[in-house]
Amino acid sequence: MVISIALLALSGCTTEQAEAPSTKATEAAASTAAKVAKKQPKHIIVIMTDDQGGWDYGFMGNQILETPNLDAMASRSARLSRFYVSPVCAPTRASVLTGRYNYRTRVIDTWAGHSSMDPNEITLAEVLGDAGYTSGLFGKWHLGDSYPMRPQDQGFDEVLMHLGGGIGQSSDPIGAEGKYTDPTLFHNGEEVLMKGYITDIIFDKAADFIANNVKNNKASFTYIATNAPHGPYHDVPMALLKKYQGKDVASTLVREKDKKNKKMVDTTARVYAMIENIDDNVGKLFQRLKDLDAFDNTLVLFLNDNGPNTLRYVGETSEKKTDIGDGGIRSPLLAHWPTRLKAGTVNDRIAAHYDLFPTILSAAGIALPKHKIDGVNLLPLLENNADNWPDRKLYLQWHRGASAHLYEHATVIGQTHKLSYKRKEGIARLHNLLKDPGEHNDISKQQPAILEEFVADYEAWFKDVGSTRPDNYAPPKIHVGNKAEPRTLLTSQDWINLAGTPYGSNPKNTIGNWPVIFDRAGSYNFTVYPSAVKSDQPTDLDFSIAGQHLTIKLDAGVTVHTFKNIAITAGEQTVAASIKPGKIKIGVHQIHITRN
Repeated sequence: MVISIALLALSGCTTEQAEAPSTKATEAAASTAAKVAKKQPKHIIVIMTDDQGGWDYGFMGNQILETPNLDAMASRSARLSRFYVSPVCAPTRASVLTGRYNYRTRVIDTWAGHSSMDPNEITLAEVLGDAGYTSGLFGKWHLGDSYPMRPQDQGFDEVLMHLGGGIGQSSDPIGAEGKYTDPTLFHNGEEVLMKGYITDIIFDKAADFIANNVKNNKASFTYIATNAPHGPYHDVPMALLKKYQGKDVASTLVREKDKKNKKMVDTTARVYAMIENIDDNVGKLFQRLKDLDAFDNTLVLFLNDNGPNTLRYVGETSEKKTDIGDGGIRSPLLAHWPTRLKAGTVNDRIAAHYDLFPTILSAAGIALPKHKIDGVNLLPLLENNADNWPDRKLYLQWHRGASAHLYEHATVIGQTHKLSYKRKEGIARLHNLLKDPGEHNDISKQQPAILEEFVADYEAWFKDVGSTRPDNYAPPKIHVGNKAEPRTLLTSQDWINLAGTPYGSNPKNTIGNWPVIFDRAGSYNFTVYPSAVKSDQPTDLDFSIAGQHLTIKLDAGVTVHTFKNIAITAGEQTVAASIKPGKIKIGVHQIHITRN
């Protein structure tokens, strides 16, 4: 691979020259390289919060929530005021890391295998790594818990993460369920008991990672993806909780019934406590950059992954997470880079999460990969140097299920107009966002030509993304027995759902199985954790793999059983296990697989 002089200067690399040029030529080349490198960030940080919502900031008009450090960051940054993300988290994460519509990546949902990204996707970490950057992920991944979908399989050199879609879900480590304080996280694949609050931990470890790279004169990419303020809400910073329990939190809730609901008000107070804790950590991170003399030439991007997790303040827009109203799919984009971006620049041209990939690579002076990239470079907008920026359309779609369907929970956003198909309706609605940001007035009958244009463009887009690869929406398979992962974890996060709702730590009336690929033949142990809670009654445990079907009776209170020395041939297999504590079979909590 050929690396430019600018990139060599950026990463601290050197190269031998076949012939020594003249002294003047050498000086000129060094001067040019230094000027180019100065325009490129030595360090890149992407901070993305989980369920924060696009108006959960003081600078966005929230009168109750206090975010002084993010407000200060906004004042020092270039900002895009009409930036879009997906309605839920995993699709946003796939688009940020690949520069592609999530429907190209196999990430179409948040559970049941459909949040696992195709391992052939090329991530920011991989491209930046080829150019000399060291990459670290801290916090939430949610694009596959097992090989070959883990972040360390997708270009990240340093990983400290929780599993699944968040703490408190079925992928939590046994014995550490739901722990925001003193959580058990995974450091480069190994379980590690940590001390402290989850958000504080991931910011502190991310800052240490950056500091180590500064010390060793290495360029770095740091992806900080907080679990907060995602639920559950039982464990939040107590001092901040007491603060918001004493404030008029109800005034930020949208519905009157929520304002009168003590549980909803308390939940929102807990969310706000988690967000102010994030804000505190953003302030500490910037101070650390100053201490490291890395403040000016570090590009820091901040966004939230989807709309708010309760119906709370969203400005003039409407709706929340999972919805396709602007309140469910908007985020501010803050770009802090004193060396290059003018403080206080605000641009209202539309943009989306899949634009970050080409923007970051452009900032770093790195060419895009050869395959299809859907995003565009936003640096001209951030530099307020895009007077002739062309109009464009943004495409977002999401709904529960194993496949994607035309005209279902989809939206096409233009600079002025927006086409929407709400969940399970199939009805096209058209709104003028500049006149009607809350999307109250459907103008499809008044503007048939615009409606026809948007519908045709949406249909062409849906056909395009759906033909990205054969069996486009099938989830990628977990590989078992690979030397890269000594123990494989199977949970309802990744099973193929057969019945019920496959989420939560103890789903009821829910069952599924796991199509996997065994990379090596051999003798395997399958350790089954039947339930997330102790059963007060005996139950049958059914287990099957590779044509072998085993049933045992578990006594009341038994929480684990290992099927030992099961002979497995290499290739595709289906793992299935269920218990029957009553009249209905349900899926087991977890299965851990190791090769003897």
